[in-house]
Amino acid sequence: MIETIKHIHVITVLISISGFILRGIWMIKDSPLLKRRWVKITPHINDAVLLVSGITLAIMIQQYPFVHGWLTAKIIALLIYIGLGFKTFRFGKSKQQRITTWMLAIFVFIYMVTVAINKQTLPFL
Repeated sequence: MIETIKHIHVITVLISISGFILRGIWMIKDSPLLKRRWVKITPHINDAVLLVSGITLAIMIQQYPFVHGWLTAKIIALLIYIGLGFKTFRFGKSKQQRITTWMLAIFVFIYMVTVAINKQTLPFL
């Protein structure tokens, strides 16, 4: 069962970052596709599955935020990633600002994945 949940989690992670990168490219190119309804709804559905699978995994492996540092770091990074996503697609005042926050969000995403794989708060050191 844990392997199934893990696969769901990994697949939704891949879908999430792929969609985020694609929407960022559309934003840079001022594509009308970015305004389509499915483009606005689909990420929320995927991210809900991602979050539920992540919580389920944490419970199954008995790793909890504020107890295990790597998971705490990942959740803090997730909150930063979400904030950067809002700034990128909703609240960025200029295109340059939106592109900058989009790139920062991708870096934070890479950090989260690296933390998850290595189970270390500073995986690059």
